[in-house]
Amino acid sequence: MDRRVYDRMAEHDSTHWWYRARRDILADYLTRTGKLPTAARILEIGCGTGHNLPMLAEFGDVDAIEIDPAARAIASERLGKPVGDAPLPALPGVPRGHYDLIAVLDVVEHIEDDVAALSAMRECLAPGGKIVIAVPAHQWMWSAHDVVNHHHRRYSKKTLLGALRKAGLRERGLTYFNSLLFPLAAVARIAGRLTGRDDSDDSPPVAPLNALFERIFRAERHLVGRLPMPTGLSILTLAEPK
Repeated sequence: MDRRVYDRMAEHDSTHWWYRARRDILADYLTRTGKLPTAARILEIGCGTGHNLPMLAEFGDVDAIEIDPAARAIASERLGKPVGDAPLPALPGVPRGHYDLIAVLDVVEHIEDDVAALSAMRECLAPGGKIVIAVPAHQWMWSAHDVVNHHHRRYSKKTLLGALRKAGLRERGLTYFNSLLFPLAAVARIAGRLTGRDDSDDSPPVAPLNALFERIFRAERHLVGRLPMPTGLSILTLAEPK
């Protein structure tokens, strides 16, 4: 990702509505569907500044990987131990057959060979292990945000399912999320194209709007994994070896 993306992440990951609400949604989703063992061994790949690590630590002992040096330093401080730098798709040096849960949260879209990356993750799972995967949805939503984040693609349910199957994984339900705000986001993306103002700035809005968006997005914790969401900005799944 561009340097500015990491800098904004470090500045806003504790206050931006998207980060805050998404952590709560993911925690609730894992609590209900993860069925993780006590003191699970967890690996987050592409942890960025480590903003998800305290949430994941509620489920077990967490290791993490981040290839950007500055973000890795922040994440290491948050985790309380060194964060690794093994790159995808091969994950060299990461123990195979070890982890009960691997978290890749808006990461797979950054990897050109997503099937090879998912295959390497599968090899790192302990028996009964799972991968929680979140990816951006809808190629037609492509914008300057995807460019500065160095995305290779956005996913449909079909394309994500195809990559999982090729990697020797099966999904345990594919669901959209960030759905309640999807109409607003879609209008903003289309308007940006029509006006030539496709803005990649993802800084939080003014405080009242930030709080409103957070409340709306966080409400999805009651829906995701329980009810089928017709569409959304992201796709979420738990995957396990076939």
